[in-house]
Amino acid sequence: MRSFDDLVAEAEAADVSGWDFSWLDGRATEERPGWGYQRLLAERLGTVGAALDIQTGGGEVLAGALDAAAAVPRVLAATESWPPNLAKATAALGARGGVVVADPDEPPLPFADGAFELVTSRHPVRAHWGEITRVLRPGGSYLGQHVGPESAFELIEEFLGPLGAAARRGRHPDDEAAAARAAGLEVVDLRTARLRMEFRDIGAIVWILRKVIWWVPGFTVAEHLGTLRALDARMRHDGPFVAHSSRHLIEARRG
Repeated sequence: MRSFDDLVAEAEAADVSGWDFSWLDGRATEERPGWGYQRLLAERLGTVGAALDIQTGGGEVLAGALDAAAAVPRVLAATESWPPNLAKATAALGARGGVVVADPDEPPLPFADGAFELVTSRHPVRAHWGEITRVLRPGGSYLGQHVGPESAFELIEEFLGPLGAAARRGRHPDDEAAAARAAGLEVVDLRTARLRMEFRDIGAIVWILRKVIWWVPGFTVAEHLGTLRALDARMRHDGPFVAHSSRHLIEARRG
């Protein structure tokens, strides 16, 4: 394995914009849920005339689903808050007939009541169920794949220390389903998965913490050098660092 300094320097210099994780190919792996979110998204997109994707990132997942869909919605919009992602999403989705709207990921959504037959989101920071209900037409549906509780906590706690009960309960699928119902939606599908993650070198860990900035807020190599060196030594001796992500699929319908 290459030296600690070489791996860290490479990861610090790498691009982390957009929502493309291909830099980790050969360096980290994560199991995928068995339900196949992008396939389900493509199926739903092919049946509606107006669709909205919330917190679309760089538009990669939606673009792939559109390419596989039987038809493209006549009205297609997406929201995103981070400027580097906005540029990527605009390029990816504009070529497929979509419009990307800059939005701070806080209510209200910049769309009229009942504007969409389908609202979707993959890994939203937070689902604002009242707004989702408002912009859905009667009979319309929400389809999302969300990050669940205690996702990647094995890695996060290496840097932050043990997290409390409230943090461990965060993003629980039962709580999200209850919130969706409280906003007037009928939950028609709720599935969960716990998935193995492996990081094979310290560069992969540096890169993922630079990209997923809410895992270890304020992460820098300089600030966490001791922890990184300890992890590097452990991985060289014991093999890949193993953590687990959690995901849930939620589908809800407005009556």
